[in-house]
This record gives sequence, C-alpha cells and structure tokens, in this order.
Amino acid sequence: MHELSITQSVVDLVAERTVGRTVVAVHVRVGRLSGVVADAMLFCFEVASAGTSVEGARLEIEEVDGRIACRDCGLESPADDLVLLCPCGSADVAVVAGQELTVASVELEREATCV
Repeated sequence: MHELSITQSVVDLVAERTVGRTVVAVHVRVGRLSGVVADAMLFCFEVASAGTSVEGARLEIEEVDGRIACRDCGLESPADDLVLLCPCGSADVAVVAGQELTVASVELEREATCV
C-alpha cells in the first residue's frame, strides 16, 4: 500500500514546516486519476502522524475529478478511471485535471496573545 509512504511524506512535510506549532488539520487535494486512494490515506494518517507534531490533527481530503481533452476532436470530458478514452473513441488525450496530490493548507492552533 503506497498510500502509507505518501501519507508519511505529507506528515513529514507538515511537521517540518510547522515546528513548535500545534497542527489542527491538514487539507490535501487528491486527484481521482493520481492512483492514490483517499480512504487509504485517511486510514494511514493516524499511524503516520503518531509521535509527531501532527498527531491528533484531522486529515481532510478534497477529491478532484479527472478531466481529459481529446487531441483528435477537441472535446474536454470527465474521466472517472485510469482508462483514458474520449467519448469519440480516441485514446489520444491529455489529462487536464485529476492527477493532483497537494497539501492545500494546514490549520494551526491559534497562539495565545498578550492582552
């Protein structure tokens, strides 16, 4: 399951960039054509974040639909799986969206301020 190593990389990245802060939530975008199973990432997050500054945070995943553009007919259409065929039958397509795997944002606990 490669989602464990991917999730570990996300946790490591967030922990490196938020030293000394408490992470409340990590928001990621995962494309449906990325080959990453969002539910598997959710399952792995608790294990990957254990013992880090990210432990106890929520992982929130936005799944991005796949879209392709046909080089033959010019049609842009949805792509729900990794079999990338245009409705016209052509396999000569470019992926327009759906291969993302990005950390979109990180929510941090608000620091106490002097009054």
